[in-house]
Amino acid sequence: MRAPLLAQVLGAGPTGALAALALAEVGWQVHLEDPLSAEQLLRRQRAYALSHSSRLLLQRLGLWQELTPDLAPFRSLQLCDLEVGGRVPFSSADLGPAARHAPATDCVGWVLQHRPLMELLLERLEANPSVRLSLGEAGSSKGSAQTADLVVAADGSDSPSRSSLGIGSWRLPYRQACLSVQVRLRGSAPDQAWELFRAQGPFAVLPLGGDHFQLVWSAPAQRLRALESLDPVAFLDQLAGVLPDGLQVEALLDTPRAFPVALGMAHRCHRGNTVLVGETLHRCHPVGGQGLNLCWRDVRALQKQAERAARGRLAVAAIGRSYAWNRWGDVLLTLLATDLLVRLFSNRQPLLLGLRRLVLGLLGSGAPLRRLSLKAMTLGPCQLTAPWSE
Repeated sequence: MRAPLLAQVLGAGPTGALAALALAEVGWQVHLEDPLSAEQLLRRQRAYALSHSSRLLLQRLGLWQELTPDLAPFRSLQLCDLEVGGRVPFSSADLGPAARHAPATDCVGWVLQHRPLMELLLERLEANPSVRLSLGEAGSSKGSAQTADLVVAADGSDSPSRSSLGIGSWRLPYRQACLSVQVRLRGSAPDQAWELFRAQGPFAVLPLGGDHFQLVWSAPAQRLRALESLDPVAFLDQLAGVLPDGLQVEALLDTPRAFPVALGMAHRCHRGNTVLVGETLHRCHPVGGQGLNLCWRDVRALQKQAERAARGRLAVAAIGRSYAWNRWGDVLLTLLATDLLVRLFSNRQPLLLGLRRLVLGLLGSGAPLRRLSLKAMTLGPCQLTAPWSE
């Protein structure tokens, strides 16, 4: 009987941890390591917008049901251009009749806090006999990587693994940064999300359950740094000035934190027996909540190639090439789409204002176009003919 293949996963964040579970699920032995301890990995304060592509992967790995109590579903997404006064509502009806026969497709998307996600991932990893965890240990990857059949670099946008391989990357910083904060909000249904387009940048309002919401505020970096330093009362005054009529913030639930955003892509998806996944491979603006979902589509593509190799249908040496061939289209189209959205809607140029009115008018009046747009957002731009369930 053939010995199990060995994978070395570098980085135990949401993408690396999920990649380790995905590889173990198709018969690989996995060594997952990260210089951060388990408590440090759990400590991150943020929430993720999950799309149907992520839902399908979590269902495949048997994680979805356990995460359900922590998921905040949104059945409506309000797309609003505050500069032209246009609004397009997306709802679960725009998923189309085929989607309504698939499980869990009565939602446009879901929001999930970081901590319950990582708690479940680490619990499953520790319980899986095919996974060996090395957390909070620095400098142990070199020897393991030399004996691994496959190395998965999931150690972030400043990846030391990518640098050590000599794989370059291009990076285009945005003039904007993003500020993330959780608040108690009035004026929005608990299952409604908002994507607001303003001249200074997009502004997302994501439900967390009840009257709690996650705000992702894009604006010039200098302005956001100034907002970070304000006391809560002054910050709430500033926030009230950018939200549309009807939305009112009652209280801050955590400390506002600003972070830089950029468009980025590695020059290649793999080298030798090492493949790049997640933000080690690409970065995009958080508009539309595409970031983590794009990372997890990397994981699903890698799992498919790893399963073929485990069954003897693909040479182990060909995994990287096959993975790259599968990922380029989705990654490039998603990066292009998010960049185009930011550049088209973050201004007041008269010619573009007219184009934006036209786009919103077409989306508002055409159910087939809304359905196509929503499927591209939730399954990926290369999956427009894919089923809603696997």
